[in-house]
Amino acid sequence: MILGVHTTPANEHDSQGLGNLMEKVPEDERTEVMGDKGYKSKKNDRLLEEMGSKSLIMEKGYRHKPLTKEQKKRNKEISKKRWSEKQTFGGLHRWFGCHITRLKGLEKVHHQHILEAIAYNLKRSPGLVHLLVK
Repeated sequence: MILGVHTTPANEHDSQGLGNLMEKVPEDERTEVMGDKGYKSKKNDRLLEEMGSKSLIMEKGYRHKPLTKEQKKRNKEISKKRWSEKQTFGGLHRWFGCHITRLKGLEKVHHQHILEAIAYNLKRSPGLVHLLVK
């Protein structure tokens, strides 16, 4: 289920909006935060620590400082959990064509993202309710 939506302008990297997104997600749902290597930064690590969330953001290597064996192993473990996150974006892309917009303006695009998240949650809810009933 999609628990929060935050839209950033095109000239800002998505990772800059992590704090705003975290504020929109209920506290009991942000125990673990997953993200790809683009979200890895000292600022985001500090933010997650302050919010009491466990960071499952993948490690990234830097010039002249490649990943250690432990970091590679951790990334592999995280990637095993992240497949469900990636399925969400795949579903949005496949079912609703969420990879493009014809709207102009951050507010309009944000409203489109919210409607797409609602539609996704509605489409997924029968299967999720079935799992809970068992």
